[in-house]
Amino acid sequence: MAKGHGCSGNTHTQQQRNDYSNQNNPNNHAHQANNDNHANQCNPNNSNYQGHGK
Repeated sequence: MAKGHGCSGNTHTQQQRNDYSNQNNPNNHAHQANNDNHANQCNPNNSNYQGHGK
């Protein structure tokens, strides 16, 4: 039985599985970049701020 939202080898390419793993691995640069981007978008002092009133 399949669990939640994992990646299945039957429906995703190897590259898609690699990308998913990288983005969800806290030791990976893609994961850290995603977190940094999110933090920047939530920080009103950052030029990438995506908050209310923009």
